Amino acid sequence: MSELIEIFTDGACKGNPGPGGWGALLIYKGVEKELWGGEAETTNNRMELTAAIRALAELKRTCEVRLVTDSEYVMRGVQEWLPNWKKRGWKTAAKQPVKNADLWQQLDEQVNRHKVTWEWVRGHTGHAGNERADQLANRGVDEVRRSKHA
Repeated sequence: MSELIEIFTDGACKGNPGPGGWGALLIYKGVEKELWGGEAETTNNRMELTAAIRALAELKRTCEVRLVTDSEYVMRGVQEWLPNWKKRGWKTAAKQPVKNADLWQQLDEQVNRHKVTWEWVRGHTGHAGNERADQLANRGVDEVRRSKHA
């Protein structure tokens, strides 16, 4: 397996729904790459998922990844809910369509390309990688808001 790539992801939303942003910090052999973006009308959960998808999609070949998120929604989705959603044809236990199924399917596709270890951290507690991802997500929000008012 190749060397470990560390990825820190975060999503942000001003209003839920509202303008949102996502951010990801990728670190490989001490080299950092920052990714961010945003959407005019979205939710925090969609931005959390987008951050993980875009970060993993950035990797051109199969990698060993440690992905750190402060989103319990993403963590629980990947580790607990996803296998059952797939078995049930993207329906919840209550037979309802899975919310954000489009993004969960993209995340599943990206995760299957790599060897991903997931790690949850509490947000806004001074964790350096998480704080950087948060800043990038907020940059995404700011850029969306600016372009709306341009």
